[in-house]
Amino acid sequence: MGELMGHEWTVHNTDGKRRVVVTKELPGTRWLDILIAADCAVEVCESPDVLTNDEIIEHFGDRCDGAIGQLTENWNADLFAKLAAAGGTAYSNYAVGYNNVDVAGATAAGIPVGNTPGVLTETTAEMAVALTFSAGRRVVEADNFMRAGKFEGWLPTMYMGARFFGATVGVIGCGRIGAAYARMMAEGFKMNVVYYDLYRNERLEQYISDYSGLLVAHGEAPITCRQLNNVEDVLREADVVSLHTVLDETTTHLINAERLALMKDDAILINSSRGPVIDEVALVAHCRTHPDFKAGLDVVEDEPAMKPGLTDLHNVVVVPHIASATVWTRQGMATLAAANVAGILQGYPLWDSDDVVPLLSGDLPEVTPSIVNAQELGLT
Repeated sequence: MGELMGHEWTVHNTDGKRRVVVTKELPGTRWLDILIAADCAVEVCESPDVLTNDEIIEHFGDRCDGAIGQLTENWNADLFAKLAAAGGTAYSNYAVGYNNVDVAGATAAGIPVGNTPGVLTETTAEMAVALTFSAGRRVVEADNFMRAGKFEGWLPTMYMGARFFGATVGVIGCGRIGAAYARMMAEGFKMNVVYYDLYRNERLEQYISDYSGLLVAHGEAPITCRQLNNVEDVLREADVVSLHTVLDETTTHLINAERLALMKDDAILINSSRGPVIDEVALVAHCRTHPDFKAGLDVVEDEPAMKPGLTDLHNVVVVPHIASATVWTRQGMATLAAANVAGILQGYPLWDSDDVVPLLSGDLPEVTPSIVNAQELGLT
């Protein structure tokens, strides 16, 4: 198709009866096969730039049946109204989260909103573990030291960091990903778990209790898992705190200067949820005045920009929003996003299980994996 508004677009299956716009190239080929099998002409933006709403609307043109968008875009009510006006009846976010989507606006326009849950759980939890150890054991600091040619021999006090075995890990937001992280830290390093969530995670508590029984049976010390009454109690008690909340008005700047002050001086704070959950200016100030405090960030508040001073801090590890970045996960997300759009366009029923792994290989059943406003649109 060539260039439109300065961006290169590629069209697959030009004879497709339906037209689907995809705002970024997605990994793998299965997602594309799914849309082509649904008789869709698929138009993919090849530019790495974040598309503006005007650019997306321009590409809808007079007719667009569906779209797959990114969490970096602002899918507001106006965008969904324009999609509906072009004949669109399906949208999927290429993400499990959808804080970039005006779901009420989509619902008002009659457009189902898909997302990609269940495929990121362990992968994101693994990154939270990696950040925990990178920050706590000062891996990045030490790597930079070596690359700068500063290593002149072993010293007893060189790059001493945190010990995790038997310590306490705190989880704020104990859903799928938070619970997976808690299990990894408990099983791998015999850490006690404290968590705060609006709902009790009885499954996690039972899992840790059963694992503790196994440890005792083999002559090791027991571990515990407790739900605490509030965020503040978790911050006071835990040696490591990992954030796994949604982003909304109640969690924006959940971790602010006052709450950072409650944490232990040598605590470790991990964020693999959404950047604005932490007041980044407050974090920079806290890390400057508390050199033994550590942070590991997969996300930043004003992505992709970082607040002034963050890059100067040796006690903060920052990576560019790669918690879900494994081949299996990112390709699985693409499969689910495409199946959401193709399923809606073909009138398929909703998948009736929280387990989406069976959808990621083999023949795809005639289902729509995940629609967040299904109940509001009468699709359940």
